[in-house]
Amino acid sequence: MRKTEKRILTSEIRRAAELIRAGELVAFPTETVYGLGANALDAAAIEKIYAAKGRPATSPLIVHVSSMEMARGLVREWPERAEQLAARFWPGPLTLVLAKREHVPDRLTAGLRTMGIRMPAHPVAQALIREAGVPIAAPSANRFMELSPTTAQHVRDGLGDRVAMVLEGGPSKVGIESTVLSLAGREAVLLRPGMVAQREIEKVIGPVRMLEGAGEGPHASPGLHARHYSPRTPLILIDPGQELPPGRGVCIEMPADPREYAAVLYERLHEADAKGADWIAIQRPPKGEDWTAIRDRLDRASARNTPKASNR
Repeated sequence: MRKTEKRILTSEIRRAAELIRAGELVAFPTETVYGLGANALDAAAIEKIYAAKGRPATSPLIVHVSSMEMARGLVREWPERAEQLAARFWPGPLTLVLAKREHVPDRLTAGLRTMGIRMPAHPVAQALIREAGVPIAAPSANRFMELSPTTAQHVRDGLGDRVAMVLEGGPSKVGIESTVLSLAGREAVLLRPGMVAQREIEKVIGPVRMLEGAGEGPHASPGLHARHYSPRTPLILIDPGQELPPGRGVCIEMPADPREYAAVLYERLHEADAKGADWIAIQRPPKGEDWTAIRDRLDRASARNTPKASNR
């Protein structure tokens, strides 16, 4: 990065941090997707996130931190399993759910006594949190249930003037939301799959159970609604030999490698959505743990009334 670019970025981060401390919303890049950030300890600022996104009160927010010390200061207990996982996967796309301290606003956690925390790997995100000096609550910077943004332009297109500032940071490299793991009880529970796979976590802390269904009331993790991550255009998942529906559609070709696939998934869906077609089609990804998170996102993104496809 050239010195001029670095000065501009530093100036932008300083301005964004001032807005965060003043209770405003700032969209910023992370390695997963762009987040819609607010001071995680400011209940009024948190309320602005819910209003800007049209997010239901049952869906908690994930808090982003810049250090282990900041994370420990938010929770009642920091168990050995959390220490081990943070040492292995932080900074990175793993969110840990733990019992929160009293000063953490209930609005942030959908009224639950637990909260999700992660340390993002993107240098702009890290610099923003350090400069702000507070933990930053940040769901994806989009309207609720719509496609997650992986570029600053996606944020501008989706949220417009609902956000005070958008920090540039290039395309998100991981491309889908973080793995969410609860350590709040005796057993570790995988609440939302991500690109940190279950087997990788089990190598560090032993057996992990996968959540089965979101249940009633507040959700233990974001991303558990049946429909989520959806383009405006109906999305269909097709199998080999399946005939496409009538109308004008867009068929998306995707990489064969799961990490490359995840990195470009939302970007390709944003591009297809902008074409104003009758439907978007993607071939259903293979089964297997490497594809679990991708299949989860696509299943939720296509969970709506879509054009019917028939077999030949």
